[in-house]
Amino acid sequence: MYKEHYGLVRHPFEKDLAPDELFASSAATELEARITYLLKLRGIGLITGDVGSGKTCICRKVSSSLNTGLYRIFYVTLTTGNITDTYKTIAWEMGLTTERSMAALFRSIQQEVNRLCLESKIRPVLIVDEAQYLRNEVLENLRLLTNYEMDSQNRLCMLFVGQAELRRRLSMTVHEPLAQRIVVRYHISGLTRDELPLYLKHRLELAGTKMNLFEAESTEAMYQATNGMPRKVNLLAHFALNVAALENAQSVTAEHIMTAAEEMG
Repeated sequence: MYKEHYGLVRHPFEKDLAPDELFASSAATELEARITYLLKLRGIGLITGDVGSGKTCICRKVSSSLNTGLYRIFYVTLTTGNITDTYKTIAWEMGLTTERSMAALFRSIQQEVNRLCLESKIRPVLIVDEAQYLRNEVLENLRLLTNYEMDSQNRLCMLFVGQAELRRRLSMTVHEPLAQRIVVRYHISGLTRDELPLYLKHRLELAGTKMNLFEAESTEAMYQATNGMPRKVNLLAHFALNVAALENAQSVTAEHIMTAAEEMG
């Protein structure tokens, strides 16, 4: 409803944005730099953040910007099974035959990594999203995938992406071998209080308007309600614009934010 009321060409707070449309917050810019550095090292990285912080979107943005002639991205997510199931998922993502035994899968994956690096001169990158759900034995076995020629060189770059609990798990003694191999760590936070108005302006401009539809008081109320987490901001802004449009208001007030927050529960 509010799209027509405010003359927008699309819903401004939809979740599916093109990578080049993402807002360049300070946290997002720092994360991009860390991932770029990890790719140069070809090591193991750990990216954590609260739900809705935008970590997956930023990883996809970096991935989409890579030269496909130099990098090959393999993306797996929500792997809750055992190590054999995980290896099968990775093998399928690589376009390999999904062998039955764990040893055969391991060998097949490493052979493909070797082929990409040595024959095709392509750097393979494995991104494991929602990694907080991985079992302990799976985390350890994934580390072994990066062992080549007695650790003399790195061929497979691996990036674990997950919620904050993953960082706590990897601090446990049982995961010390993996923790020692992590060369890049970053915990992404939400938008800052100063960034939030700029973020809202950015999303509205993408939707076709330069109007400031959020008053200063409403922006502060939104920050208090969301702590700057982009996904929460998007949802609350969407509901608030609906509330304001139903009242035929020209902009969103703090009262509209509070009403929308109540509707969201």
